[in-house]
Amino acid sequence: MQDINVSLIQTDLHWCDPAANRMLLDGLIADINHETDLIILPEMFTTGFTLEAAAHAERMDGPTLDWMKLIASDFSTTLCGSLIIEDDGHYYNRLIWMRPDGTSAHYDKRHLFRMAGEAEHFSAGQTRLIAELNGWRICPLVCYDLRFPVFSRGINEFDLLIYIANWPTRRLSAWQTLLPARGVENLCYSIGVNRTGKDGNDIDYPGCSMVTDFLGESLIAHSDENVTSSIRLDGESLMRYRRKFPAHLDADQFTISDEPGAAD
Repeated sequence: MQDINVSLIQTDLHWCDPAANRMLLDGLIADINHETDLIILPEMFTTGFTLEAAAHAERMDGPTLDWMKLIASDFSTTLCGSLIIEDDGHYYNRLIWMRPDGTSAHYDKRHLFRMAGEAEHFSAGQTRLIAELNGWRICPLVCYDLRFPVFSRGINEFDLLIYIANWPTRRLSAWQTLLPARGVENLCYSIGVNRTGKDGNDIDYPGCSMVTDFLGESLIAHSDENVTSSIRLDGESLMRYRRKFPAHLDADQFTISDEPGAAD
């Protein structure tokens, strides 16, 4: 299991303007002046967190997927982030995992934010994505998913958890508490990438993107600035810790229902 280089893009977003956001991200990605295996963008990076799904949805053959293919190919990297996708008459907050060869996988946000009425405009996903990258098993999830430890739980199933978000300032303490907790309980690295600025609904976002290790120790902790940062994650340190402290061998077995809110 080799080390991987991961880059986090924490930025303000243009409200409901995909072309402007793609242009913004073009420049930020071009400023990464070293090889990186994975670039992580925030949730709904083309629009900000809007419930106007029908007005702003793209399809899987739309301009943003084409842009992601181009970026991944040009920079020989994997790119992930979510946007609004219309698929077979349903709208999804869909995380795209775009590989350098132009192939992709996706994960549809399972836990839709009840307090904003997200489920009235979007359909929920059913299954997690566990992607492979240079020998790493990576599980990317979206924002509100962070609050649900059962869905985030794997018994030696992944080495890195990723949460992309539009997580507001008024709930910052939960973000800063739960991200390291997810890493500790899963014996894995945990990354959260959040946006900054104020959106079209006058909601403030603090940034505060984080990288924590399997001990819950902070490796990167940003404030509210617009920033692109990179980190090399040490695979051997993770494997060594698991050999020394194999808590996963004592984990409770469980299954996850197809429907949120039900488990066996």
